[in-house]
Amino acid sequence: MRLTSAGSAKVAPSPVHHPLFARFYARCSVNAETRLGLAGVRTRLLAGLSGRVIEIGAGNGLNFAHYPAAVAEVVALEPEPLLRQLARQAALRAEVPVDVVPGAAEALPVKSEAFDAAVLSLVLCSVRDVARTLAEVRRVLRPGGEVRFFEHGRGGGRAMTLTQQALDRTVWPALFGGCHVAREPVAALREAGFGLGPYRRLSLPVKGPKLPTSYGVLGVAWRPGELEAR
Repeated sequence: MRLTSAGSAKVAPSPVHHPLFARFYARCSVNAETRLGLAGVRTRLLAGLSGRVIEIGAGNGLNFAHYPAAVAEVVALEPEPLLRQLARQAALRAEVPVDVVPGAAEALPVKSEAFDAAVLSLVLCSVRDVARTLAEVRRVLRPGGEVRFFEHGRGGGRAMTLTQQALDRTVWPALFGGCHVAREPVAALREAGFGLGPYRRLSLPVKGPKLPTSYGVLGVAWRPGELEAR
């Protein structure tokens, strides 16, 4: 029943397939859990969630161990085949039910208003169409449903911003699985019609040189209820 969607059947994006990047990401992301403190960020990202949750772009499933027991079910979408295989292995170790499925963020294969919360974790940087992705997230959330987001994007001074924009126009997306370093996730959520709750800027690593990927944001948004939307 989950994997049907009246709203998404018109769009069929090309399959995501980045085997070299997927291997690189799988190795580096595990190291970053302790080296960059990402495990603690994931715990804060997911704290207090309950009910049915959809996670967009689950990667290799590193969030799964951090979902609280009040979560009844997680439907985790991952389009890249190798990362999806690793996510399915991680799902077997999770303490809450996790169903890992294929599909594109711009055309979520689930029914409208089926979820209490959506999780966006280091994914808006790499989707093909941010606006359409967020429109789909809004579609599948119930009115008043939460969005928990942990994303990286534009940050630093003018020199860093210009560097990020130059990288996005040239080599970075090709080398890093479609990733962009100059997107602005908070502005994108606002433009998509979500209400913004508390959020805070992060710099990873906390100490050391700042890289184009160092500027992050962790926060909460929500789909407006029916009365708010009018």
